Amino acid sequence: MEYEPVTHATTDRTLGRLPSGAEVTVTVHRYTGGPGPTVYVQAAQHGIELNGPAALRRLHGRLTEAVLAGTVVVVPVVNPLAFDHRSYMTPSEYDVLNPNFNRVWPGDDDGSLQERLAARLWDIVSEADAAVDLHTGTADMLEHVRVCRDHPEARRLGEAFGTAYLLTDELETTGEDSFSGTFRAAAAHEGIPAVTAELANSRRVAHAAVETGTDGVQNVLRTVGVLPDEPTDSPDQTLLHDEPDATRASASGLFEPRPEVRVGDHVEAGAELGDIYCPASFERLQTVTAECGGVVYSLPRGAAVVAGERLASVARPV
Repeated sequence: MEYEPVTHATTDRTLGRLPSGAEVTVTVHRYTGGPGPTVYVQAAQHGIELNGPAALRRLHGRLTEAVLAGTVVVVPVVNPLAFDHRSYMTPSEYDVLNPNFNRVWPGDDDGSLQERLAARLWDIVSEADAAVDLHTGTADMLEHVRVCRDHPEARRLGEAFGTAYLLTDELETTGEDSFSGTFRAAAAHEGIPAVTAELANSRRVAHAAVETGTDGVQNVLRTVGVLPDEPTDSPDQTLLHDEPDATRASASGLFEPRPEVRVGDHVEAGAELGDIYCPASFERLQTVTAECGGVVYSLPRGAAVVAGERLASVARPV
């Protein structure tokens, strides 16, 4: 590797056009040093996930003072439509067919609006040798990195990111929880090792999670040789495999979890996680039980839920 002082440049990339004629653009940062690999990093596919852009602002300060071998391409806000509306998904007025940006990769030049936006961005992604996708979890979720089970290089990068939990999954699942169309799945099909990081919860900037994201991306860059320093040692990680069977609501109502159940707990299949009540009649509609045994890594702390909605995420220790 040949390490050289960083040259930083920003460009605005037009992804599409709205009915008013206004353009949908994203800011692309390029940090270039000597010859070497290209790493693509993005955040804010979902508009309320704020820790990713905050982490990339801090990473910017570190990279501009570094020496690099290769190029780091950063898109801090992938989905400006959702971000500006302060919503998780893109408002349906823009794309009723595909409101979730993270289900349309690698995009389609002739598809719906979001498919077209993703396709314009995929031109950049496809040039990368590795990729990091920064997300933010629900209000009660274990901070973790997710990788494809059968991609050892992605797992190496996930381990380097350094969260206490590393989740593996099968990308070729089907049904409502299918990973088809996710950024990570599209990257895997292109042969690009990619990791998805879930940093604390949404709608607020959590400084500890931001530091985890900044340090994690930096350690990935060290691992692939873009940065000259040796990777820092990751903490002892708990390896989990995400089970395809989700625990779901069979009735609509108000979900109240059992107070003794917390994320990080190990539960057996059939364990009672909470109850769904009718808020008007007070009738108990469902006792929610775990579909499979393992570690609870996501659980709402009480919410209005709709029948069929995913309630708890449980992953099996490997």
